[in-house]
Amino acid sequence: MSAPKIELTSREREVLELLSVGYNSKEIGEKIFISSNTVEYHRKQLLRKTNSRNVAELIGKAYRTGLLKVND
Repeated sequence: MSAPKIELTSREREVLELLSVGYNSKEIGEKIFISSNTVEYHRKQLLRKTNSRNVAELIGKAYRTGLLKVND
């Protein structure tokens, strides 16, 4: 039986991609024109949806499940 598909909003995907390349909440907020508090909200939602304990685990799961793809 396969794991359930994780549904992300477009903003969550945007935050996930920026987290994966090392940006912090303040930098992400500046880059996509939202507050760092809003970035933190999206980060927490991503952790919850992927059942991850931290961003490192989140990024690993995102690559393993196909939420993120390796750029060639």
